[in-house]
Amino acid sequence: MSLKTMRLYNILMVILALSTLPFLGRRNIKRYFPAAILVLIIHSIEAIFGKQRKWWVFYRNSHSYLSGEFPFHIGPFLVGAMWILKWTYGDFKRFITLNAIVGAIFAFPIMKVLKKLKIVALFRINHFQFFLHIFYKAIFLYGFQFYFENRRK
Repeated sequence: MSLKTMRLYNILMVILALSTLPFLGRRNIKRYFPAAILVLIIHSIEAIFGKQRKWWVFYRNSHSYLSGEFPFHIGPFLVGAMWILKWTYGDFKRFITLNAIVGAIFAFPIMKVLKKLKIVALFRINHFQFFLHIFYKAIFLYGFQFYFENRRK
């Protein structure tokens, strides 16, 4: 895949994810954004370690965070975290279940498609380890949101 095509995919992925924000509602964005940002920061720091340890490899732009992980972080990850909180916050069992389903879909079939498209491939970890890498942050997301909700009271 050419660099131009990869940039187009990244831009479309971010625009598509961000275009769903108006349907989330201003009140829900204000409510869930702080927790989602904190987990995004943790995820971004881990991306640096993951790249150093070669857990995954981005084709064509392996040294650039902005054209590698960043579009995934500010697109589907950030917006998806806010949507999941909107749909499930208050019911921890449903929250964990939905996060497990979404994480499994991303870690298994979507990562296989991204590898076939030559965007990113897992290198030193397998799909299950990648799933765990994504999934455990759900507990932080819920915990941060719980903290922000109870701090306001």
